[in-house]
Amino acid sequence: MKAKTQTDLTSGGTIRRNLTRRTAVASLAPTKRILLTRRSPAYWRVTFNNPPLNIFGPETIPQLNEIITALETDEHVKVVVFDSAVPGFFLTHYDFLAKIEDTTSLPPGPTGLQPLPDMLVRLSRAPVVSIASIRGRATGVGSELALACDMRFASREKAILSHFEVGAGVVPGGGPMARLPRLMGRGRALEVLLGADDIPGDLAERYGYVNRSFPDSELDAFVESLATRIASFDKRAISETKRFVDVASLPPDYEIAPEWDVCLASIMRTAAEKRIRMLMERGFHKPGDAENRLGYYVGQLGR
Repeated sequence: MKAKTQTDLTSGGTIRRNLTRRTAVASLAPTKRILLTRRSPAYWRVTFNNPPLNIFGPETIPQLNEIITALETDEHVKVVVFDSAVPGFFLTHYDFLAKIEDTTSLPPGPTGLQPLPDMLVRLSRAPVVSIASIRGRATGVGSELALACDMRFASREKAILSHFEVGAGVVPGGGPMARLPRLMGRGRALEVLLGADDIPGDLAERYGYVNRSFPDSELDAFVESLATRIASFDKRAISETKRFVDVASLPPDYEIAPEWDVCLASIMRTAAEKRIRMLMERGFHKPGDAENRLGYYVGQLGR
């Protein structure tokens, strides 16, 4: 089987990687990377399963959109928990090896926003309680999805949240600048976004990045108990209560919309191309130390 060269998201041609040619069968039937399990009509689980790193990209967007649409339209579901089947990774950054056209060619979603911010906004407003159960890295898109959820709970030993993008010369695009200051205040939000470092579970709790952190052995039991409890309540009471909280706490679309445009523009700049190339040389986008300690590595790029 011959290899083909595919232009990556960072440059329109300056960085290239040899990727294995996909078979015709795979192109016709994309592998499910986001798995939906209905524990009951009222309680759903959504599991990210894109080993080895749970990277999110244009191929995964339709799969997530299908689930968000189901959450918006199903009359029985009351609570959904997002978790991961990949050890060490809840959900990580966007796919920097994907062709940029694969992302920019996708049509806007129902809100008028581009697909990723559209889905995150719709998740926040869905008449369903969304819970992120974070074990492993929630980096970039993973953090943005967690922030779009109504609640976030983290493993004290194994959760790491971060926005590394500024360290790579990129502006985050999925709404964290609109959401983080509302959760933790301006100063801490700027520390997370501009420091571009890893935030472990216990510090994430102190900062308000997550609701609570638990010893890893206790995380699953707590989330399961809370989700099951909420699923036993009346859906109309849940959705109406959430709607009023949304009015008081969610950012308007006009704050989120520009982030995605500026994110894509920043990826095309020389500074980002150079820094992402340096990260690639150190093992970014592959299993290993660069992905495991991404905050450390982006901090070394300019030194």
